[in-house]
Amino acid sequence: MPSEPAGQPDLVASLTGELDSRVRELALFRRDLHAHPELAWQEGRTTDTIAARLEAADLAVKRLDTSGLVAEVGPDEGPVVALRADLDALAVPDTTSDPWRSTVPDVAHACGHDVHAAALTGAGVALAGVHAQHPLPTRVRLLFQPAEEVMPGGAKALIAAGALEGVERIYALHCDPTLDVGQVGLRVGPLTGASDAITITLAGRGGHTSRPHLTEDLTFALGVLITQLPSALSRRLDPRAGASLVWGAVHAGEALNVIPARGRVGGTLRMLDASAWHEAEHLVRRLVRDLAAPYGVTADVDYVRGVPPVVNDKAATDELGDAVSAILGPTALVPTSQSLGGEDFAWYVEHVPGAMGRLGTRTPGGPTYDLHQGDLRIDERATVVAAKVLAAAALSVPIT
Repeated sequence: MPSEPAGQPDLVASLTGELDSRVRELALFRRDLHAHPELAWQEGRTTDTIAARLEAADLAVKRLDTSGLVAEVGPDEGPVVALRADLDALAVPDTTSDPWRSTVPDVAHACGHDVHAAALTGAGVALAGVHAQHPLPTRVRLLFQPAEEVMPGGAKALIAAGALEGVERIYALHCDPTLDVGQVGLRVGPLTGASDAITITLAGRGGHTSRPHLTEDLTFALGVLITQLPSALSRRLDPRAGASLVWGAVHAGEALNVIPARGRVGGTLRMLDASAWHEAEHLVRRLVRDLAAPYGVTADVDYVRGVPPVVNDKAATDELGDAVSAILGPTALVPTSQSLGGEDFAWYVEHVPGAMGRLGTRTPGGPTYDLHQGDLRIDERATVVAAKVLAAAALSVPIT
């Protein structure tokens, strides 16, 4: 890969200088977002905070009807490059002892979206500062997206609002606590998995546990579904699809001597292959019907199609790699493998060539945290690293 985006070494150096002067500012901005997390579609304060900072830097800002915003910087005409960050937090308690830990009970930025949002804000401010001195070669559109953590994701709302109109490339980064700060993982092709949400509700005649033969033993039927549906799927889907059905919630009854009349189980079905994803819903519904039938219970399947895999375009991945090399040096690029995690950035790259990279957030030699856990901690240097890479990526697209 080239050591810097072709034809733009001076602009990249200017961006780096802009962001190096804002390290403390970006850290404080990220801490503020972290301390005030908001769930999907409720990111009002987050939107206001970001909008105020971008407007102060003279970026054109358009708020969405719900939450989130789109901002632009650069020339009025010519190619458009989009950069995306997500805004929502998760319904988990913040168990860290950091002074900037969440002030909202049982809500935390446990997936690093505060880092994504702060980094994109910093990239936008830096791009605006450079553009005021040296006009940018491309128009850069910043997408601050709500509701990534719910299915099918807030990306669809932005696309419907025209966020991809005129866009030639789109880039994003996602925190990866298994990589050291200063590293970025890249992969051409599928990066994440498809992910759907499944809730199965069973109903039947309940009764006393001493007389199960006079009931439709719903709890037993629920256990059959819990254990046998994943097994049946593994024999009905191509094993190369990498399908994984994992339950996260089970509810049935209260009293130990009562067979309940209703119960439910919910979880996620994930897979590596997009073609298998398209046939999965029909297969799940048929298997649930067949597995529940011997027990006389009725089964209602609420199947929410989530997201397809993120598929990184080769040219876009190379360009993102060029940006990483220009900012961090070629050794910062590390290979990464496809995961079963769902990510609604997939909807964007179904419309526009793009790439997502994995942003290292681990302090070298420090502990490895896990995403979606309340003890997640981020090496704060990752925020400015991400801002530099995103800003440079906007300049890495060849001008046609």
